[in-house]
Amino acid sequence: MAPVTRSAETVPVRILDAARCHLGEGSAYDAASDTAWWFDILGRTLHEAPLSTHRIAVHALPVMASALAMVDDQRQLLVAEDGLHLRDIATGHLERLVAIEAEDAGTRSNDARVHPSGTFWTSTMGRRAEKGAGSIYAFHNGAITPLFTDLTIPNAICFAPDGATGYFADSRENQLYRVALDPTTGLPTEAPTTLLRHAGPGGLDGAVTDAEGLIWCAIWGGGGVNVFSPAGALVRRVAVPASQPSCPVFVGERFDRLLVTSAWENMGAALRAADPGHGQTFLLDVGARGRPEPRVRLGGL
Repeated sequence: MAPVTRSAETVPVRILDAARCHLGEGSAYDAASDTAWWFDILGRTLHEAPLSTHRIAVHALPVMASALAMVDDQRQLLVAEDGLHLRDIATGHLERLVAIEAEDAGTRSNDARVHPSGTFWTSTMGRRAEKGAGSIYAFHNGAITPLFTDLTIPNAICFAPDGATGYFADSRENQLYRVALDPTTGLPTEAPTTLLRHAGPGGLDGAVTDAEGLIWCAIWGGGGVNVFSPAGALVRRVAVPASQPSCPVFVGERFDRLLVTSAWENMGAALRAADPGHGQTFLLDVGARGRPEPRVRLGGL
């Protein structure tokens, strides 16, 4: 059977930040402070945007970082090239809590997301996207546990609202996987299975689930966000005004807008000129309802 195709919807879009990230990624939202966060991985910067003011602050980082989770109102947990760091929001001070592949100069951090239980899934990949160099780990009860190895570009980490199912992709293979989880721990109870293989333009990148359990996945090189059902059916395609969207997250008081980062990595001058939105960060009115991102539990630390 041929795959179902859908035309991309055009929805109202606002540029949240016109500055161009080399590799915009790791979008997150703290509902308590109404603040969005994202990274320029290659630029080694963390971007902060209180949505009430839209005044963007850019924080230089001493490490290459790619994602974060809120711990409490004062602290964040940053996913960086050498492990997990506690970050003091007021001062920016970083303290490494757990090393992850810190001895391997050939890998860096990539995608991450918090399970409803507070367990944090995070990932690594080769700095040149070397085949099989990527892994996914769980930070649970203060310790790091390897979950899945022999991946190339781990992405699309997200979870069903009830915590009973996890999702992740290998962007090189363009496959999205699902795995049964213990809802109380966020740890797998079975081996992953393939949910779908993306056959259209571009590749599976960052993802987030909405309140109904639909999976909103940025399509790098495809200029949009695809929405998949938990059964793997393509139910929507939403256009993004950049060819390389990278990571979505629901934001706002009602979680009814989608923040999407983008990048200009590997784009020459001609491609950038043909893609006016390259590297910018957008807010899309998608007519859906997300949910708050859980806070990470530090466990025994």
